[in-house]
Amino acid sequence: MDSVTHIVLGACIGELFIGKKAGKRSLVMGAAAQSLPDIDFVASFWMTPTHDLIAHRGITHSLLFVLIVTPLLAWLADRWRRPHDIRFSIWLWFFATELLAHLLLDCFNAYGTGLLEPFSHRRFCMHAMFVADPLFTILPAIIAVMLFFMRRDFNRKRWATIAIGWCIFYLGIDVFNKAIVEGAVQRVTKKEKIEYRRHFTTPTPLNNLLWYVVLEDDNGYHIGYRSVFDRKPHIDFTYFPRNDSLLNPVKDLEELKDLFIFSQGYYTIEKEDNYLVFNDLRFGQRVGWYKPNAGFVFHYYLQRPYGNNMVVQRGRFANWDKAAFMSMLQRIKGE
Repeated sequence: MDSVTHIVLGACIGELFIGKKAGKRSLVMGAAAQSLPDIDFVASFWMTPTHDLIAHRGITHSLLFVLIVTPLLAWLADRWRRPHDIRFSIWLWFFATELLAHLLLDCFNAYGTGLLEPFSHRRFCMHAMFVADPLFTILPAIIAVMLFFMRRDFNRKRWATIAIGWCIFYLGIDVFNKAIVEGAVQRVTKKEKIEYRRHFTTPTPLNNLLWYVVLEDDNGYHIGYRSVFDRKPHIDFTYFPRNDSLLNPVKDLEELKDLFIFSQGYYTIEKEDNYLVFNDLRFGQRVGWYKPNAGFVFHYYLQRPYGNNMVVQRGRFANWDKAAFMSMLQRIKGE
């Protein structure tokens, strides 16, 4: 998830666990604790772009990291500003909850989280939430700000509970909406006899109502969009060939091996200005609901590595304008 979400939710969890005894310091400690797994961003300063892709959400997002770091943080916090009346067990539960909440949220979106690192490089992702969803974040953000300025005689714990409760409720909505879309995909593919070997569905940017659908067959992918409000028994798919054969001249590139792992096999190859481009389909198209043949958000230049800075972020909102935004709102309403 985005950093703002981790910060404000972490602050609310901090208030819930130690706010009564630590005061407003609990907000800062909570925000810092839940943001800690993202310390792996420093790897980008000395790693190549593809190695950084693999490293991010790796060991610092693993259950082993939680197991090792939780007692260390609890010990440091217990020794800080003594004397205090916060039991060591409370510190343990506080830091474990913060770190596990970070890992759980990151598992909901498309990037994937290495929960079992370093024993397994498998990435866990539910494809149930976009990396930034304003409706998920807005309430805990408002409440976190309120808690920072609110006097201690207010029922601060109740407000923190409301924020956390909203997040849990919203995650339930994500799962419910995904189930609706998955059911529609099953019905449509069965009716239209579309054969595929695996698939995924994931939300489009900033919402959980319009979903991006990818069906993989032996040679490529059927890609379409489905709103939870759609009633038509059909999904308009556009076919994208994988184009593996284009990789023959560069099949020994080191970064290509990283990209195969990172994309989990959901990729296409295309030529752009005589350069080969590797597209990771999991991050969606650039306004694909508006332009079905649009390019993909994640695109890596295989023969032009100096053009791959900010490779994950650079295409997320490319080609967005008023027309594209309004078309999304219209498409969310359903067909």
